[in-house]
Amino acid sequence: MIQRLETLGYPTHLTDDFVSGKDKTLSELLLAVAISGFATGNIMLLSVSVWSGAEGATRDLFHWVSALIAIPVIVFAGRIYFRSAWNALRHGRMNMDVPIAIGVSLAYSTSLYETITHGEHAYFDASVSLLFFLLIGRTLDHVMRDRARAAVSGLVRLSPRGAVRVTKDGGREYLPIGQIEPGMELVISAGERIPVNATVIDGVSELDCSLATGESAARSISPGAEILAGTHNLSGPLIVRATAAAKDPFLAEMVGLMEAAEQGRGIYRRLADRASAMYSPVVHITALATFVGWMIATGDWHHAITVATAVLIITCPCALGLAVPIVQVVAARRLFENGIMVKDGGALERLAEIDTVAFDKTGTLTTGSPILQSVSDVSDEALGIAVALARSSLHPFSRAISKAHPSHFRRRPA
Repeated sequence: MIQRLETLGYPTHLTDDFVSGKDKTLSELLLAVAISGFATGNIMLLSVSVWSGAEGATRDLFHWVSALIAIPVIVFAGRIYFRSAWNALRHGRMNMDVPIAIGVSLAYSTSLYETITHGEHAYFDASVSLLFFLLIGRTLDHVMRDRARAAVSGLVRLSPRGAVRVTKDGGREYLPIGQIEPGMELVISAGERIPVNATVIDGVSELDCSLATGESAARSISPGAEILAGTHNLSGPLIVRATAAAKDPFLAEMVGLMEAAEQGRGIYRRLADRASAMYSPVVHITALATFVGWMIATGDWHHAITVATAVLIITCPCALGLAVPIVQVVAARRLFENGIMVKDGGALERLAEIDTVAFDKTGTLTTGSPILQSVSDVSDEALGIAVALARSSLHPFSRAISKAHPSHFRRRPA
């Protein structure tokens, strides 16, 4: 399967267990936008001088300077599209970057020919500004998708990087999360998250299970209780026996559901994909037909190729290939942030037809965190002591008290 995907031009990668702090793709896009924007502004200034009536040697000088300024844009900023287009063509298929790459290359080549032959018109500004605006769109698309994945990233960060294992001789050793296997006994201290699905074999505590169940009340557990990865151990130390590997716990299932929802394809997204797949061949055939038509009509190959290049540039894709996927990804993220897990991309389209919603349990309607509603018959001194004690506890009720009375944090009870 991996070989087949790579043959089609889709290289495969292992999913990162933890999110890296630096986004290399975004850095490359931002640098490309900066270079193309700087070049566009300067070439436009030179073009204004040409449009204002510069002729002869002055016009040629402005054209040559524009050609030199455009080179780093074509080489560095344009490589994002050239790389994608070459990858598609190398595997015998087309994508929307192919007409962009051809259009930009033809615009620059035609302009360079005009400059060498002392022609009146050059189109360096068109090729550079086209890349500038397309790169802005691609950067915004990347940023929106990255923000939409923040929900999945947040879930991944909830998973501990490891746990303390109880060895056969009763000792303790720390294991990375990837080395934890079913049957291992683990020590979970108060305040830690459960690394994998497990069964409690010793200890009594309370768990914050709001991530899994939506219940704001802590769950009391004792030996024999089944616990899920990602839940929060609140009050007491536990010894648990792992029942699943790190790749199989409840938290990993939630991450998988979120990724499936983001990548799922509903009716409209499949329609957009089909239209995008048809786009490149249609545009290239249209440009070729334009070239052939003007050659037959005028016999001037220079004019014919100029018009064909204009067809490629003016039909560069933007909205069709980006709008539907972005809407789906952002919608899945917004729903997750509001406590709704989307299991299928097509569910978003069916959501518009819903007129009745039935809830099967109270927990699904809670925020997952208790809120202190009121305090009665309690002196200010006693309340200060309660807040000071609650401040040092991870229990949901303690956090609710601390959040409700932040002004008492600065006071020291007698």
